[in-house]
Amino acid sequence: MKKRPPRFPLSAWAVAVMCFLTPTAQAADQPVTFTVPNSQIQALGIQTSPLQSQTDPVKAGFPAQVVIPPKAEQVVSSPVAGLVAQLLVQQNQVVRSGAPLVRIASPELGQMQLQLLQASARATLARQAAQREQQLLDEGIIPQRRVQEAQAGLKEAEAALNQAKAALRLSGMPAAAIERIGASGKPQDSITLVAAQAGIVTGIAVKSGQRVEAATALLHVAQTDSLWLDIQLPVSESANWQAGTKVKVQGREVTARILSASPTVSASSQTVVLRAAVEGKTGQVRPGEFVTVEWPVAATQGAWDVPLSAVAHDGDQAYLFVRTSDGFETRPVKVVVSAGQRVRVQGPLKADEQIVVSGVVALKGAWLDAKGGK
Repeated sequence: MKKRPPRFPLSAWAVAVMCFLTPTAQAADQPVTFTVPNSQIQALGIQTSPLQSQTDPVKAGFPAQVVIPPKAEQVVSSPVAGLVAQLLVQQNQVVRSGAPLVRIASPELGQMQLQLLQASARATLARQAAQREQQLLDEGIIPQRRVQEAQAGLKEAEAALNQAKAALRLSGMPAAAIERIGASGKPQDSITLVAAQAGIVTGIAVKSGQRVEAATALLHVAQTDSLWLDIQLPVSESANWQAGTKVKVQGREVTARILSASPTVSASSQTVVLRAAVEGKTGQVRPGEFVTVEWPVAATQGAWDVPLSAVAHDGDQAYLFVRTSDGFETRPVKVVVSAGQRVRVQGPLKADEQIVVSGVVALKGAWLDAKGGK
């Protein structure tokens, strides 16, 4: 009979394959050494620099927008439908609290003043009637019920008068003007809206002669001595930025302190909004401006700060080129953080090794050629 070849168990084949592949995998992890003629090193612009420990901290930078806190911004709206008779301020004008801003002429305002005068007249008659009924009761001419009815009528008239005054106050008319109209019986044909707080006129949405409806936004007045920054931060970095952390606006002598982080993530950009309050010199930034904030990244054990130009990539793997006595050697590294023109990496590196910081693109080509030739 013909003998069958021995059949190895599956585990034996797996061991054999692993033994065959292991040297190849290990070889792939080993640094690749290649040479470049000295005559070409200068021509390719290849320059090296000694690898040093973390001296200057890497600063992470993220975009931010300068915004006005809600409590520092006032929207001046038209309390009644009418006509913009006169604009009393200009764009970017500094105004004090109580300063006149815009004058509105409104037939609706005239109707409200008429109701005030009518309610005032009824209240006066009701008050006189209650006093007369009280005198007749004191003289024993009328019963108590007539006095009670007169007092109830007086309360109703006074309630109507108070309601008419409240409507005019809601329209923006000062209390002194309301009392003056009630006493003189002379209504005014327009109302002047004033600033509730000191600030700067940051926006004017209407023009003189324009007709507006009730609740139409007319102007914006903002206090610029209190500003916030809305910082756009990747989700992966949000855990490193805690409330109370101080950040600096790049290129400005402006610092801000983080107040809070948004509990939600933007679906389109996968970022989290951090809110920070600007401290000190708010005059160096303006509402609506886009700036960059920077924050020093804490030192990491076993990590090195290198120029961004020194890092080469082959697929998803990052490498540094190290100058040795035999030529150049690739070292696989892991990028911990990238901030501007500095990168923090971890890998099999030693202090004072000469790493290539210029001409990396040309050197990468020589390296790939050397890999392909092996």
